[in-house]
Amino acid sequence: MRPSRLHPAAVLAATALTAALLTACAPAADDEEGTIALLLPDAKTARYETFDRPVFEERVAELGDFRVLYSNADQDAAKQQQQAESALAAGTDVLVLDPVDGNAAVSIVAAANAQGVPVIAYDRMISGGELAYHVSFDNEKVGQLQAETLVAGLDAADREDAGILMINGSPTDSNAALFRTGAREVLDAAGVTVLAEYSTPDWSPDKAQEWTAGQISQFGDRIAAVYAANDGTASGAVSALKAANVAPYPLVTGQDAELTALQRILTGDQYMTVYKAIKPQARLAAEVAVTLVRGDEVTAPTEIDGVPTTLLEPVAVTVDTIADTVIADGFWRVEDICTPAYAAACAAAGLR
Repeated sequence: MRPSRLHPAAVLAATALTAALLTACAPAADDEEGTIALLLPDAKTARYETFDRPVFEERVAELGDFRVLYSNADQDAAKQQQQAESALAAGTDVLVLDPVDGNAAVSIVAAANAQGVPVIAYDRMISGGELAYHVSFDNEKVGQLQAETLVAGLDAADREDAGILMINGSPTDSNAALFRTGAREVLDAAGVTVLAEYSTPDWSPDKAQEWTAGQISQFGDRIAAVYAANDGTASGAVSALKAANVAPYPLVTGQDAELTALQRILTGDQYMTVYKAIKPQARLAAEVAVTLVRGDEVTAPTEIDGVPTTLLEPVAVTVDTIADTVIADGFWRVEDICTPAYAAACAAAGLR
């Protein structure tokens, strides 16, 4: 049975699950101050530096006088290991970890466990060691939303019998496997033909572009769509498709609601993305981290492998729903999206 999920609109309820968590939101006294380490996996995915880090740090600062040790691993598992060791040596009280490699990160969790430092698995699950909390999204649902929107688009274009390319995420990312599982469930049920499939090392847009270019040479106009697991790999696919002048132009999926992806959706270069409420996710992680520093108990709506877990609900975004999703939630503003180069496309979409 799939664990229960929380829609972004219900996140405030998730942050008020227990009296302990609410207590953690009170200003910290001097003897309650501590250090929190935030370890994020890469800078290629725009969300981490644009949203996750600043929102997390801002929320921690609101809750009291805590020091945040921030590190970005640049998609290097060995580098992340060193960053974790440095944070533990510096006396961090809680470690918030979004692993480059979920398997390799087990050693980080073990090292933290040995020092009695709680670990929060942020965004990606870590299969091993003792975790204090896990906050993420229903990642199979992400893949399902991508595929469902893609299937509906193929049907509307009367191309449901054509083939698609699948550009999956990094093979070291545990979430990438979940995205693929959810997507294949829908695609297979709909009878969609997958012409070729690729796991993108490091989520690299350049590698996604290179692979797509090779598939265009082989399949040409048989490609009706490209399932791209996130907006970065989507950007690589779009570059390859436009360079080859593929016609009719294929539908392209994405994930993360990056600004450039929304602009591609407005111009028709990308068909959809998946919006994940990163701000509530980062705020909740900060609140849980502060609670743990203070030695209080945390609870969650569900458990995964015995780990208290909050899974937020992802939302599909197309040109018709930009206003009702990312803009309505304050994730992006109209003026962020509708720069002069996109003014006409925004007007056509009713964004003013």
